[in-house]
Amino acid sequence: MKWLEMSTENCTVQRTLDLVGEKWTLLIVRDAFNGVRRFDDFRRHVGLSEAVLADRLRKLVSAGILRTVPYREEGSRTRREYRLTGKGRDLWPVLVALRQWGDAHAAGPDGPTLDIRHSDCGAPVQVVVECSREHAALTLTDVTVEPGPGARPLA
Repeated sequence: MKWLEMSTENCTVQRTLDLVGEKWTLLIVRDAFNGVRRFDDFRRHVGLSEAVLADRLRKLVSAGILRTVPYREEGSRTRREYRLTGKGRDLWPVLVALRQWGDAHAAGPDGPTLDIRHSDCGAPVQVVVECSREHAALTLTDVTVEPGPGARPLA
């Protein structure tokens, strides 16, 4: 079965984009990685309406990417902070890869806004596609793509 003969309705890329493919959703996740936890801070920093933010946060919690943790400031009602779950933290390489591509192809004239470095040695961090056995970096021409066990023929 070739790619154009396969149904894409159960494609994991499509399913992932259904969860996190909206621009605002990934920006919320980006901010969560950078320590933003509270609704008003997300709204102020990402710059979207309360309704859109509430909807995106609800979807991220429902998908298990964020979880809520109650907090209460003195004299105020109990509110919720948003924290990344393990599933959410697994998106970190995806965001680093998007940042890496953006730094190479879409950075502003002053350069990148983030500089991510290894804490121990100070070297820049990069996402690399590698062979799971040899741990060698691979390019698109180094791989073979075949239908997986979930592949279905196009109806």
